[in-house]
Amino acid sequence: MGGLPASPSPPLGEPDSYATVAAALDAAAASFGGREAYVGPDGRISFAEWAAASDALAGALAARGVAPGDVVALMLPSSVDYAICYAAAARLGAVTTGLNTRLGSREVTGILDRCRPALVIRDTAAELPAVPAGLPVLARSELAALRRHPGLGRDRPRVAPADPVVIIWTSGTTGLPKGAWFDHRNLAAAVASAGVMSRPFDRRLVATPFAHAGYMAKIVDQLAWGTTMVISPVPWSAAQMADILRDERITVAGAVPTQWAKLLELPDAERTVRAVATLRLGLAATAPAAPELVERVVTRLGVPLVVRYAMTESPSICGTEPDDPPDVQFRTVGRPQAGIEIALRDDAGRDVATGEVGRVWVRGDTVMRGYWNDPEQTAAVLRADGWLVSGDFGALDADGNLRLRGRASDLYIRGGYNVYPLEVENVLAEHPRVRRAAVVGAPAPVIGEIGVAFVEPADPASPPDLAELRAWVRGRLADYKAPDRLEVVEALPLTSMLKVDTAALRTLAAG
Repeated sequence: MGGLPASPSPPLGEPDSYATVAAALDAAAASFGGREAYVGPDGRISFAEWAAASDALAGALAARGVAPGDVVALMLPSSVDYAICYAAAARLGAVTTGLNTRLGSREVTGILDRCRPALVIRDTAAELPAVPAGLPVLARSELAALRRHPGLGRDRPRVAPADPVVIIWTSGTTGLPKGAWFDHRNLAAAVASAGVMSRPFDRRLVATPFAHAGYMAKIVDQLAWGTTMVISPVPWSAAQMADILRDERITVAGAVPTQWAKLLELPDAERTVRAVATLRLGLAATAPAAPELVERVVTRLGVPLVVRYAMTESPSICGTEPDDPPDVQFRTVGRPQAGIEIALRDDAGRDVATGEVGRVWVRGDTVMRGYWNDPEQTAAVLRADGWLVSGDFGALDADGNLRLRGRASDLYIRGGYNVYPLEVENVLAEHPRVRRAAVVGAPAPVIGEIGVAFVEPADPASPPDLAELRAWVRGRLADYKAPDRLEVVEALPLTSMLKVDTAALRTLAAG
């Protein structure tokens, strides 16, 4: 399918100026070096300061034996330090991988065993899992002194656009994470696919961890557009988000649907509206956004909220536009971004008809090159002609908008009928007595599986009952899609990426 309109030209101009991370950073420092690049809990830094600090750290890493092609693992929170380390490794031709600071010891060990880093840069003052024996560790506390180290100078390695630059780990809710790796060309391609999300010198609030694809795969996009990244404090709170939106005069705010929902729940609605006065755009990403939530953000805050559909393996896929009609804005994930193709195909790889449900296939320059050190898993999802076979189901409408139905791993079969939980969740979320809902399948005699709905009530003192929710769903969807069991919960369990933890819910449903 065709795509969204291309972006206006970024301040860095032609793609040659941002063919690699180092080239983009040096060009940004020369073109608008005095502008703020980052605002975070550990301070503020300009583009010129970022370039200089990363060059000094690159010299220090080289002196420690880090070489082109080596992996550098970051066990750091989202911070100025993180950005400096990432850029320093890229200057060396090394490959950066970030580990979410909320991962457990088993996950950390599994990731480090798979990528075997030459160096782990770790916040030793934080309560993080231990690094396996034998791996070199650089403490975060040493980074400040290393900013005074001599830079690379004439010893700067030649880094090619086709060289690997970053490994980003999947969330691993159904097993150990897989490391999607990208080269500099992938990162540069994100500039063209940005669309309405990027405008010259935006001030962007980043509420998801830097280890996530939303940052790691978009660093060249930030540099090309001169975007100031304002880092949300940890732990996150809706009140703090509102304060930062106001105080830092944020123009673009990215947040997961859960965070937008909590922002709307702040008691002083007028104060929240004032806090978003400078926002030109809000973004809901990383997890499916209920249509009801998107509509509430637009109507109550007066902020255009676009939805972006992406995945670790392809950080750019498709999205809605601020001027899309309501049915598109609130009930689809839009059309392909510039340079991206999508197709809906059956299990045999054949295109399905418009409106029919199929598996989402993606092709474009932002798609990963493969899973790091995992040719078998790579072959399972990447075709020789460049198509990535996702784990998501959806349907395309006549205008090319994608309507997601859910993940293949979430689908359950009730009495021979396929049920996509996302479709049911979106309907439940529109019920006036439901704040949030999640649906999973659970084993059942005779019919195979049943649907179990986990619901956060809008009013804990007056939760909905199963009969009314079943009637609500049956009035809008096929009767077999209505949940068979209801579990009222105070809060849905979340993963480290603030997505609903469906694995935990399946365990609860089966018990």
